[in-house]
Amino acid sequence: MFGKKKKEIDEEFVKGEITKIDDDDVNVAMRNQQEIADKIINSNMLRKYAELGKVMYGMLKDYRKGVYTQVPWFTIATIAFSFLYILNPLDIIPDFIPGLGYIDDFAVLTFGLRFIESDLHNYLDWKLENEETEEAA
Repeated sequence: MFGKKKKEIDEEFVKGEITKIDDDDVNVAMRNQQEIADKIINSNMLRKYAELGKVMYGMLKDYRKGVYTQVPWFTIATIAFSFLYILNPLDIIPDFIPGLGYIDDFAVLTFGLRFIESDLHNYLDWKLENEETEEAA
C-alpha cells in the first residue's frame, strides 16, 4: 500500500491513496484497533484526536456489522486509510524519529477528517437517535 513514498503529504496524496483502499484494508484496520489507539493516545500531537478516533472506529464497527449502512464507501475507505497510515511505522516520516515521527500521521488524519466530517456528524446523530430509541423501548 505504501510502496511509493511522496515527499509531501497534501490533500491530493491522501485522496489518491484513499481510492486504493479495499475491503481487506478495512479488515486490517479493524484488527489493529488497539495498536492504532495506542499510537494516537501516546502522541502529544494526536492526543486531541483520540475521541474522534473512537467515533471513527465505532462507525467502522457498525458498518461492518451492517447496522449503519448510510455511509459512502469513500468515508469507510478514508477511515481505513487513515488508520492504516497511522499503523505503518515506516511511513513518510518514520514514527521512531522523536518529535517528528507523528507529523505525517497527524496530517493524514487531519485531511481524512476534513473529507468525512459531515459523515461523522451524521453517524453521531444516528447513534444518538438509536440510543434514545433503545432507552424508550
